[in-house]
Amino acid sequence: MEKKPPLAQGQKLRLTVGGLGSSGEGIGSFEGFKVFVPFALPNEEVVCEIETVKKNYALARLLKIEEAAPDRREPLCPVYGLCGGCSLQHLSYEGQLEAKRQQVEAAFARLGHLTVQAEPTIACDDPWHYRNKMLFPAGEREGSLAIGCYQRGTHLVVDGAGCLIAERGNEEVLGAVRRWMELYNIPAYDEASGRGLIRHVMARCGRGEDDAGEVLAVLVTATSFLPREKELAEMLQKAVPHLVGAVQNINEARGNVILGRRQRLLWGKDSLTDRLGSLRFKISPASFFQVNRAQAEKLYALTAELAAPRPGSTVWDLYCGTGTISLYLAKKGAKVHGIEAVAAAIEDAERNAAANGCAAARFYCGDSAIEAPKLLAQGERPEAVVLDPPRAGCSPRVLATVVKAGPQRIVYVSCNPATLARDAALLSEQGYKLQKVQPLDMFPQTAHVETVALFLKQ
Repeated sequence: MEKKPPLAQGQKLRLTVGGLGSSGEGIGSFEGFKVFVPFALPNEEVVCEIETVKKNYALARLLKIEEAAPDRREPLCPVYGLCGGCSLQHLSYEGQLEAKRQQVEAAFARLGHLTVQAEPTIACDDPWHYRNKMLFPAGEREGSLAIGCYQRGTHLVVDGAGCLIAERGNEEVLGAVRRWMELYNIPAYDEASGRGLIRHVMARCGRGEDDAGEVLAVLVTATSFLPREKELAEMLQKAVPHLVGAVQNINEARGNVILGRRQRLLWGKDSLTDRLGSLRFKISPASFFQVNRAQAEKLYALTAELAAPRPGSTVWDLYCGTGTISLYLAKKGAKVHGIEAVAAAIEDAERNAAANGCAAARFYCGDSAIEAPKLLAQGERPEAVVLDPPRAGCSPRVLATVVKAGPQRIVYVSCNPATLARDAALLSEQGYKLQKVQPLDMFPQTAHVETVALFLKQ
């Protein structure tokens, strides 16, 4: 007979928090039953109210902190807790770094059955104002225009300005669009009814040439008709000193996909320039580019260092995206084969390679599980393989092909410690020793952690 959960909805209880979950919530235990409490920290005594009871765990709302942790701090953002963007502003930055290191170690132990000692998390030099790209949803709240972020766990828009993790150019664009909408009574889009016009306000910020700074403004609309577009362009130019272009992206589809397939240039250019190290990249509205430039430079430099390519050696970069890691490897003299399933990303990768003089980087559009075996059949034997898969991790076929190729080094870049741990166990069973596990803080004030793992052939 299935055991009944020891908790009920609405029940209040006092808990000792033992750790943090993968989303940054505190984890306590009641009669051996896990209780997740957002905004609670390890080593705290809290009073909470049960909101949801599942088969193996419960979700609770924090009511009171009886004993606060030493590294608790007052969040700086006025809408923190309501906004769904950040989840760890109440934890000191040093505490965030340690929590992320522990999160990685726990994932390896729980899901990979591997005992690892992760390196200290690589910190962001400035854990604020790091995002070079922001997407602000537009809507109505209590009868007034709201542009800012989604409320945690919902699609209700929280109105806000002065986001503390966004680069300044994002806020300049948001402010100009807000004033334009209010002045000319431009309606926000309503997801439920499908009525209205403005769906999202997007801004991208780049370094530009010689660190001059560039900002691209993108307005996502529900129809192709855009009233007062001349006035919008003028207001953006006045409010955003480094504006290089304004674009209308048209998304007429219902649902929560943000960008549509059509766009119109309203003013200036439809792209901007950004740089990582010595490499230059042309960034269009839909291009993938790491939102934390400073940490991306550290991540890619570390990946290239661990791959240790020799001049003339062959390296595979699977799930290569727009080719940023591939170009770092090619700059070290390696012959690089990059594989990516998204055609637009491969087009960007080829343009980026040409713009940066990286003729040694070749790119293939397709599933790594299909294209990598083709390279192997052609006699391509890599000395190193870089894996940078999506959150779901590598497919078993990809891992099997990599093992068959027999590289001396495998460098695995992951945004999800759980699937990294799972795949690490498979590689360990196939003769690859886990040599190094390095967390990196790509998204300060959130629970997300990037991890780089090095495997050596035994």
